[in-house]
Amino acid sequence: MTITIYTKPDCVQCHATCRALDRKGIDYRLVDLLADAQALAHVKALGYQQAPVVQTADEHWSGFRPDKIGQLAAAAMVL
Repeated sequence: MTITIYTKPDCVQCHATCRALDRKGIDYRLVDLLADAQALAHVKALGYQQAPVVQTADEHWSGFRPDKIGQLAAAAMVL
């Protein structure tokens, strides 16, 4: 399962999302939206204006979402 987290420096919700994924043992890839113009354009094309944006193969969302992180953890256990 590939998970990408589009982040900004000093983003409280970004840090909370990463900590929650770390606690669940879920691997992810970080992309800094301020350092990657293509990533920023991609996030905006998805309709988001705030970080973090979490993208998996099947879905994407913005903000700190413990419910979605729990679903990812449950799906990872099935694999």
